[in-house]
Amino acid sequence: MNSKLIDSLVQLIDSLEIEEYVLLQDKLQARIIQKTAGVCGGHACIRYTRIPVWTVISLRQQGADYQEIIQNFPGLTLMDLTAVQAYYETHKLEIDRAIASHQDDADIEIDD
Repeated sequence: MNSKLIDSLVQLIDSLEIEEYVLLQDKLQARIIQKTAGVCGGHACIRYTRIPVWTVISLRQQGADYQEIIQNFPGLTLMDLTAVQAYYETHKLEIDRAIASHQDDADIEIDD
């Protein structure tokens, strides 16, 4: 690890104005959520995982807290979950539709 580079980045971040800091946080969070053709049906997923945003949001809607989600998906971080929530706030219709379509699929499997 390049600790000098990290120290320099921390100093640079500390020197940012609040608006610049908020923009940086937004850009970092945007990199956490990714859509890749052919992966999880093209649904938005958490960085380098096959965990769709709709799965985490569905778990939250069912009452799971962040601690439970992190316990069940140990590769996730609090920052990942914050990015999921931010993505949901700006893509609510997309995620709600994905949840509904997967609930419909589960209902069909149960009925068979």
